[in-house]
Amino acid sequence: MGSTLFAILLPAALALVMFGLGLTLTPGDFHRVMRYPKAALIALACQMVLLPAICLLLIELFGLTGALAVGMMLLVASPGGTSANLFSHLAGGDVALNITLTAINSVLAAFTMPIVIALSVAGFMDDDASVGLQPAKLVQVIVIVLVPVAIGMWVDRAFPGFSERMRKPVKIASVVVLGMAVTTAVVSEFDTVRENFGRLGSITLTLSVLSLSIGYFVPRLFGVGTGQAIASSMEIGIHNATLAIAVAVSALGNETMAVPGATYGIVIAGPAAMSAYLLARQAKSTVARAKSLDPA
Repeated sequence: MGSTLFAILLPAALALVMFGLGLTLTPGDFHRVMRYPKAALIALACQMVLLPAICLLLIELFGLTGALAVGMMLLVASPGGTSANLFSHLAGGDVALNITLTAINSVLAAFTMPIVIALSVAGFMDDDASVGLQPAKLVQVIVIVLVPVAIGMWVDRAFPGFSERMRKPVKIASVVVLGMAVTTAVVSEFDTVRENFGRLGSITLTLSVLSLSIGYFVPRLFGVGTGQAIASSMEIGIHNATLAIAVAVSALGNETMAVPGATYGIVIAGPAAMSAYLLARQAKSTVARAKSLDPA
């Protein structure tokens, strides 16, 4: 009964989260990418190409199979989480770039996630026809991700006063929804979590550290500024576990696939907080060096 209730309520809760995200986005967020195309394109390439490839290697390294492997790919295909902007702000990152990347990633994810899911199901669960990704499920993933964001953007444009008042409550609700989604997914699949927590905890922790590191060092390697690299790190490194869990349970009807997302939701706070602390120190050090070299 609890499992059924979870499957019914989670899409509605996620719709609220994505609606709240839409309230913070404007067409200007998409236009703003033209101001720093290199930073945005490098971050998107890391998110869409590099991380899925690394996740595949980790799945092989840690020996994950079946629904758990698909759940990991579903997690890595999810866009940045709702807390990415907060951690970026604490670390001294370019939050405007975070907002831009969140907007673009959220729209792209509606179309890239079904592709990643279809390929993952074919690759890891080809012996289980019951989880085959039918066109209806593809459409459902798109609806879960894209429609609430679009409605939120429309409300922000049509009723700016209401949108402004709702942003803080919806942010709080987003945190609550993540906690509920992680808790319920763990409880409903407790045996799976218990049997695989060693591997899942290790692989999600490794993915977290690698995602945060790649998000920072790859842009820096290509000459992107420190603030924008920090924004990229948080956007790429903090995945939307709520979305991964919701798609697994609601669109795919497989609660085992939600377990990696739930484990990640437990693990990510530590690496994200540590990265924010270290990157904030790095940003302050960079500013201090620049001031010391300024003859004025």
